[in-house]
Amino acid sequence: MSSVALEILGLGLGIVGWVGIIVACGLPMWQVSAFLESNIVTAQTIWQGLWMTCVVQSTGQMQCKVYDSVLALKAEVQAGRALTVLVALLGLAALLVSVAGAQCTTCVAPGKAKARVAAAGGSLYVLCGLLALVPLCWYVNIVISDFHSPAVPTSQKREMGSALYIGWAAAALLLLGGGLLCCGACAAAARDDLPFPVKYSAPRRPTATGEYDKKNYV
Repeated sequence: MSSVALEILGLGLGIVGWVGIIVACGLPMWQVSAFLESNIVTAQTIWQGLWMTCVVQSTGQMQCKVYDSVLALKAEVQAGRALTVLVALLGLAALLVSVAGAQCTTCVAPGKAKARVAAAGGSLYVLCGLLALVPLCWYVNIVISDFHSPAVPTSQKREMGSALYIGWAAAALLLLGGGLLCCGACAAAARDDLPFPVKYSAPRRPTATGEYDKKNYV
């Protein structure tokens, strides 16, 4: 696969992963109610996210409420807010840098500098993926620990919501897209390092009249 195709594929995966992180950040389904043992009342389901908590009735009605106090939130929620917002901003910066360094654009003059810009964009995408994994894994660890803890009442046990799975998929796309961008940039830089081809022309031979034969000139 050519370096241009690698860069385009990496840029597309990075954009999809960036959008996925934004969607996961806004969804309230980071943890949902767990129905265990005597807790068989399924008339309502509780969703808890980074920004709000929602109660979904069995009739389909849903009521959501934004958290009143930021300081009263748990540490994992505050860290999740900060890191997901940071990933969203870094993803925007990575998109701009990657587009500027892509071989299919003319924002930067072709050469080693353009390859370095593209590699910087890919590195930013990789950094976004790693930062996105921190709140996701931290949140999952707490949910699993509370689920298996006997000190937590059954009615308060929670399970992993769909937003966590979306976040994991988005982080994987960010890592893959950033890696492809870096590979494409390295391939482009290696191609630019190759010496330029030298074309030789055949020597001109004089004709009987003393003039040079133009047909032999290349």
